[in-house]
Amino acid sequence: MMSYVIGGMIIISIISGMFTGNMEQVSNGAMNGCIKAVELVISIAGTIAFWNGMMHIAEKSGITGALAKLFAPVTRGILFPNLKKGSPALEAISSNIAANLLGLGNAATPLGITAMQELEKEANYPTVATDEMITFVAINTASLQIIPTTTAFLRLQAGSQNPMEVIVPIWISSLMALVVAVTLSKVLAKRKRYHVLGASPRYSKS
Repeated sequence: MMSYVIGGMIIISIISGMFTGNMEQVSNGAMNGCIKAVELVISIAGTIAFWNGMMHIAEKSGITGALAKLFAPVTRGILFPNLKKGSPALEAISSNIAANLLGLGNAATPLGITAMQELEKEANYPTVATDEMITFVAINTASLQIIPTTTAFLRLQAGSQNPMEVIVPIWISSLMALVVAVTLSKVLAKRKRYHVLGASPRYSKS
C-alpha cells in the first residue's frame, strides 16, 4: 500500500513541476531527499545495533525477566491478561515500555520489533493480528514518557537553553494519548472478535 502512496506522490510532484515550471526544484528535492535518507539510515543503524546488543545482554543477565516481574501487575494483570506467565513476549514488552518511559525513541524500536515477533510466535494464526498485538501497537505508539530524553536532546541541539521545560506538557499529552489508545483497543476488542476457521481464543490463561 505504501508503495502506491509514495509512487503516487512522486508522479503528482513530477506532473506539478512540469506544469508550473519548477522541474529543477523537484529534481533538487529528490536528490537532497536521497542524501538525507541515506544519512538517516546510517545514523539509526548504529543505534539499533547498539540496543539490540544491549537487549541480548539484558536477556542473558536476567534483566528482562526482572522487568517483566516489575511490570507484571500492569502488563499481565490489565493489558495482556491472556499471555502466559513467563512468556518471552511479556519480557520484550516490558523492555519496550521501559525504553519508552525513558524517552529512548530509537532504542524502543528494536525492542518493539522483538516484542511483536514474540507475540506472533504465540499466536495460533500468525497472519492475523491478535488483540494483544493491537494493544501493544497502541501502547508503543502512544508511549508514555517520564523522561523525554530524545526530545530534550533534539531541543538542546536546536539551541534551547532549557531543553527539559516541556516535560510537563509531554507527561500530560502522552498520558492522555496512552489512555485513549488502550481504552479504544480494549473496547473494540470486546465488540469485534476475529474468528479464523472457527478458532478458539488464541491464548489460554495459565
